[in-house]
Amino acid sequence: MIDPSAAYPRLLQISKTSLKIFTLAFLASFTTQDSPPKPDESRFTPVVIADNLDEPMVFEVLKDGSAYIIERKGALKKYNAATKSTDLIATIPVNTKYTSAEGVVREAEEGLMGFTMDPNYEKNHWIYLYYAHPTEKKHILTRWEIKDEQLVESSKKLVLEVETQREVCCHTGGGMTWDKAGNLFLTVGNNTGNQKAAQTDEREGRSSWDDQGHAGNTNDLRGKILRIHPEADGTYTIPEGNLYPKGTAKTRPEIYSMGHRNPWRISVDSKTNYVYWGEVGPDANEDSEIGPRGYDEMNQARKPGNFGWPWFVADNQAFPVYDYAANKPLEKKDPLHLVNNSPNNTGLKDLPATAPNFIYYPYGVSEKFPLVGSGSRSATGGPVYHKSDFVNPKRPWPAYYENKWIAADFSRGWIMAISMKENGDYDSMERVLPSYHPVQPIDIKFGPDGDLYILEYGSNWFRKSDNSRLIRIEYNGGNRKPIVQVSTDKKGGTVPFKANLSSEGTKDFDGDALKYSWKITSVGAAPRTFATANPTVSFDKSGVYTANLTVTDSKGASNSQSIKIVAGNEPPQVSINLAGNKTFFFADKPIAYAVNVNDKEDGSLTDGKIKPSQVAVSIDYTSEGFDYAEVTQSQRSVDASTQFAVA
Repeated sequence: MIDPSAAYPRLLQISKTSLKIFTLAFLASFTTQDSPPKPDESRFTPVVIADNLDEPMVFEVLKDGSAYIIERKGALKKYNAATKSTDLIATIPVNTKYTSAEGVVREAEEGLMGFTMDPNYEKNHWIYLYYAHPTEKKHILTRWEIKDEQLVESSKKLVLEVETQREVCCHTGGGMTWDKAGNLFLTVGNNTGNQKAAQTDEREGRSSWDDQGHAGNTNDLRGKILRIHPEADGTYTIPEGNLYPKGTAKTRPEIYSMGHRNPWRISVDSKTNYVYWGEVGPDANEDSEIGPRGYDEMNQARKPGNFGWPWFVADNQAFPVYDYAANKPLEKKDPLHLVNNSPNNTGLKDLPATAPNFIYYPYGVSEKFPLVGSGSRSATGGPVYHKSDFVNPKRPWPAYYENKWIAADFSRGWIMAISMKENGDYDSMERVLPSYHPVQPIDIKFGPDGDLYILEYGSNWFRKSDNSRLIRIEYNGGNRKPIVQVSTDKKGGTVPFKANLSSEGTKDFDGDALKYSWKITSVGAAPRTFATANPTVSFDKSGVYTANLTVTDSKGASNSQSIKIVAGNEPPQVSINLAGNKTFFFADKPIAYAVNVNDKEDGSLTDGKIKPSQVAVSIDYTSEGFDYAEVTQSQRSVDASTQFAVA
């Protein structure tokens, strides 16, 4: 017989445990219901808005879905949402070169680098352009009015100048954004030569290689994030709360933050006013006596500060000042008591303590942030998502991404959703749309309708790419648009010829029946249409044709994709022949190669009708651990048996 008095404590314990389990289950259920679920990737559709761009740099989206796009060589273009065409608005005279100390003229990163629209653009039609002056050594911020789809030359206002050097390349910045108070933020690159790990050459005549006179100089606008308040007359005032109060000796009051190498795309969190940006770091692949390995950074500034370059990178890893005369590294600086003793420094010697960096990663695998991967890196940046930033958006992104920083890396081609804790500290990150591989995303922001836009620079450096384009990522909680893929077995040839067009890869995630409509157009030729998925098209007249495929599902949702076909000109036959070893890489060993080009109409390299100066060869290096398939996407392989590609 069981003694009830002995059993009671046990029963009470079970009851308490059961209550605790029930409570935890209830709370877990409540939390699950309260936390928005992660949307399926198939609910996001990449839609090509504008293509055939030439080194696109920055874009802005208007309320009607149209978009302005700038290109590095000076073009300002507009994508018209009504006509679905992209037109040239103006060409700004800009500088795109630098001349080395040896007198060699080379391509620089600079040109037309920055663009933004005034917060009251709908009323005043003002835009701001940041570019390299065509003849003088300076970058300038100008304001213009757009009227009747034209840039009004007489409206130009010079807002701000940044003195630069053109002796050596690189780093220009050019990111711009606004806060709720109408203050304009502008990122400015350090404009310093790349040598060793950090650039601290204090020898006479080497100021272009001393970043202590640029990014580390409180009296210089380079290597900074600036914050100004543009005024109606084209001037600007200084908002309260920048790094140095107006009137402080040996400082520039425009400086919001300093100690930057190449701050790039910038955004302001509308809820917290925190500033976010991507920052491209130095190139070293390993630690050495001259400093730590290189890191890119995704940064957050809760207030004005000094982010340490050229003396620190990542989590205050120090670069010693390098004595180039004696060829040895000197002592490292103290991040809490930073002193700039360079003879090229025209600003304060005693600098603010370094501010903490947010996210940082090297070429190799990051132990702290492993999801960023490894290989080539160029931290771009991106926007912080808040649905309340949009007025009656047609397609707002789901609540799952609320308060998250949507940031991209130009070289690695990923987009991350970065979550912060309530106090603003880093919490976690995850890939956004991992099946979408943007080709070098150079700008990323949300449009007025709530869609995320990505500007893809393309795979070619310093020249036009056939895969540069502006993409809109649409979220759809209901019926999803078809995903459209197009290809052809022949992109050109001597007329007459036939091309087999293909829609292989096109799909609909809802399983709807699809209708296919091809439209072949060319200037001066009547359009031709085909209602089959994979038509064969004859080309009898010379010209540049666009083959556009529109796919419509049974519920009326449609999506399009196009491809260019050149009739009347046979594509050249290109081959690269490697001499000697073709399999293994050995450091410090030159690779001998020969390029052969034969063109049916234009001759060949062999007969001299094609000049070597007309042939460009680019080489992509992929470090260990990097996905080779991602590097070669959208490139044209010339020989499947070898690991190289030409663009």
